[in-house]
Amino acid sequence: MELKLQRRKITDISCIGDLYVDGEKECFTLEDLPRDKKIPGITGIPAGKYRIIVDWSNRFQAKMPLLLGVPNFEGVRIHSGNTAADTDGCILVGDVEKSDWIEKSRIAFMRLFKKLWHAVQREKVWIQVIDP
Repeated sequence: MELKLQRRKITDISCIGDLYVDGEKECFTLEDLPRDKKIPGITGIPAGKYRIIVDWSNRFQAKMPLLLGVPNFEGVRIHSGNTAADTDGCILVGDVEKSDWIEKSRIAFMRLFKKLWHAVQREKVWIQVIDP
């Protein structure tokens, strides 16, 4: 399975993008701003290709998607949330885009998680993060 996160709208507060699964639009994304220098908890991950696994998250007390091999980052996950305050460097997903905000995040996450969970059982899953 291949995911593509196409970043497209960067403001002073957040970065909005579109997430595709095997070429089909899945949902919107919201991230912290990508920066040249990492600032813990408030920096978006660098553009690049990363493997996704599903493992146990102590923070969320559930199995969650985890990106591997992100330079200078640990624990980067895909999860629900609405604003940059909810990201902590992770990728948020949602079905409705607004300015520096996404909505229907839990619905989008559960739909995406179901696809990811089934895929990681049979194949490697990758996400390509692309800057605008």
